[in-house]
Amino acid sequence: MTERGRNAIGRTKREFVIGPSSVDWDGDALTFRIDEVAAPFPHRLRGVVRAYPSALTSDAFALDAAGRHCWHPIAPCSRVQVDFQNPAIRWLGDGYFDMNYGAVPLELEFRNWEWSRAALRRETIISYDTVGRNQDGSSLALRFDRKGKVEQLEPLPRATLRPTGWRVPRTARGDAQQIATVARTLEDAPFYARSQLSATLLGETVDMMHESLSLDRFRMPIVQAMLPFRMPRRLT
Repeated sequence: MTERGRNAIGRTKREFVIGPSSVDWDGDALTFRIDEVAAPFPHRLRGVVRAYPSALTSDAFALDAAGRHCWHPIAPCSRVQVDFQNPAIRWLGDGYFDMNYGAVPLELEFRNWEWSRAALRRETIISYDTVGRNQDGSSLALRFDRKGKVEQLEPLPRATLRPTGWRVPRTARGDAQQIATVARTLEDAPFYARSQLSATLLGETVDMMHESLSLDRFRMPIVQAMLPFRMPRRLT
């Protein structure tokens, strides 16, 4: 999460380089090679993450009524391998990767959004809820099988979770009979939270990854002044 100047960026059809870090696609795996200095307390962050998708999807979904922002779940079902030297972490498990793109800055279009993903035994369920500046937005509930086939579902019931330490509101979707609960808060920032939830989806008990983003908070001057301390800016 280091911001760098134009001269530190390079791109080809299969590789994207940002300073000493890069991501490349070899036809089977998307490989992230990370070599950074973390913030706000400087320490080396060095390692490799590989995502092996079971299938790739071509569907993108509009997140606002005007279609100015889209979300593309490129590989909703993947195996992810993590091998870090600093810190010493190794892990292999379920994951995915996606992409967002749009025509205007997010904070001009949205007030907030919430997203969640859970792997069931045979499929993956993703929920995406947005609230626009004009109180419009969207609610997506998607089911992906291992071959990438997608089915749109009716949004599951929504439950209020306890807020974060920074008082960022959190809600999550799941079965009405079993209210989702926060197992761990993995990232707690003034405008953003990433959490691990315990929930029941379509009758299955799952661990769910969840994020809450408050763009009203993000656009506040004091939060903008804090960003360079968490996301350092480099010329190279």
